Amino acid sequence: MEGKEKLFYLPEPHTDFIFSVLGEELGLVGCLIVVALFAIFLWRGIRTALRTQDMFGRFLVVGITSMVVVQAFINISVVLGLMPTKGIPLPLISYGGSSLFITLGCVGVLLNISKQAE
Repeated sequence: MEGKEKLFYLPEPHTDFIFSVLGEELGLVGCLIVVALFAIFLWRGIRTALRTQDMFGRFLVVGITSMVVVQAFINISVVLGLMPTKGIPLPLISYGGSSLFITLGCVGVLLNISKQAE
């Protein structure tokens, strides 16, 4: 917790650039764990979509999963300097009430569809 980048060098270290703070504090291993967790989220979403018999549920699972994963991809790309700054927070990690609230609601819908698909 001795990182210096988050003090005055980053514009929004707690929301838009939280992945850079994670990289500074936890290193390569921490960043790879975060990316792996989003990859697992994608894998589980695709698996749930394939197991769901209801077409509406399938489209809903694909939409919610892609929303979370694409949002994470865009945020990580912005932090790495591959894309211009968009102002998109990292799902489930960035500080912010409304984004976290909506993402958690979407994850709850995914869990409900996953349970019904079993």
